[in-house]
Amino acid sequence: MSTLVRGIQHLGIGVDDHAKSWAWYRKFFGFDVPFFNSEAPAPLMKIYTNGEVINKRAAMVLNLKGGCAMEIVQPISFTASHSSIEMQLGDLGIFIGTYKTPDIKAALDHFNLHNEKLINTGVKTPEGKETFYVMDPNGLLLQVIESDEWYTSSGHPMGGNLGCTIGCSNIEKSKELYADILGYDEVVYDESGVFADWKNLPGGEGRYRRVLLRRKNPSRGGFNQLAGKSQIELIQDLSDRKKNKIYEGRRWGDIGFVHLGFDVLNMAALGAKLDRAGFGFTCDSNEALTMGDSTKVHCTYCEDPDGTLIELIEVYKIPIVEKWGIYLNVAKRDPEKPLPNYMLKSLKFARVKD
Repeated sequence: MSTLVRGIQHLGIGVDDHAKSWAWYRKFFGFDVPFFNSEAPAPLMKIYTNGEVINKRAAMVLNLKGGCAMEIVQPISFTASHSSIEMQLGDLGIFIGTYKTPDIKAALDHFNLHNEKLINTGVKTPEGKETFYVMDPNGLLLQVIESDEWYTSSGHPMGGNLGCTIGCSNIEKSKELYADILGYDEVVYDESGVFADWKNLPGGEGRYRRVLLRRKNPSRGGFNQLAGKSQIELIQDLSDRKKNKIYEGRRWGDIGFVHLGFDVLNMAALGAKLDRAGFGFTCDSNEALTMGDSTKVHCTYCEDPDGTLIELIEVYKIPIVEKWGIYLNVAKRDPEKPLPNYMLKSLKFARVKD
């Protein structure tokens, strides 16, 4: 059977001002190509929105330089808000979004030119890669790491999403999902201690275990050339303090990293595998969701051992350049075969320019 999980598709963020947030991510991270950008009800998320069907505006956006996508979500039915508790490293859920750049110095200059506040410049990750951190307009923490894997050579100094950092209560238990089922089975490092690259982050003076996971076998699929390699860092606070759940008592769409999305194949088989391992679907569209005439997908959700929300997406049909009637129809092609370059590069005609 083909690989059921092909890798990270996108990182979802909840915001309180969609236009402002997307403009910031276009300017600083080059996310200027939308797959979709629309307002619609979210009936699938009822169990995460207090049993109510909310309306939301969501945009799935790409940086054609390379990297995974982002989904920017603003609830319309309520005003997205921050947690009443100040969260820190080791709290349970997605705490840091990770993004890549071909040139760390050029990226630093890009942020400095616009007087964006940078955190921990001139430091290295446990893997030995130079890194720095910045906060988005809602105070979400973003990490920038240098990479040499790119699809195009656009002039923007930043690339797309690389993955995220997730707080866990028990890393070994979390690996049963992220490594054994979702396929992030290569341990790049597994270190415990106090880390220099976290020194000025919330809770960064504490002792943590950090495990960086990647895939031993390269992902396959239509967009793999564009998405490239991705990673998940699991962290565990080694102190005896009470760890807070980042979304406890809150709704999907509230400000923060709302979910991590994966591109999958054969949802039924994956669902059976997740169920046997104790990570069964918490909600399931049961059949393909259609968004207008251009998009058709099957969406499900599950949770990691600490309740972090995982979105699973099997794509049937999505627009490449909708105004030209160019679509990706997976049912009519080998779903693991890369899309032709002309089709991927034609996405540039959908760019939003400021």
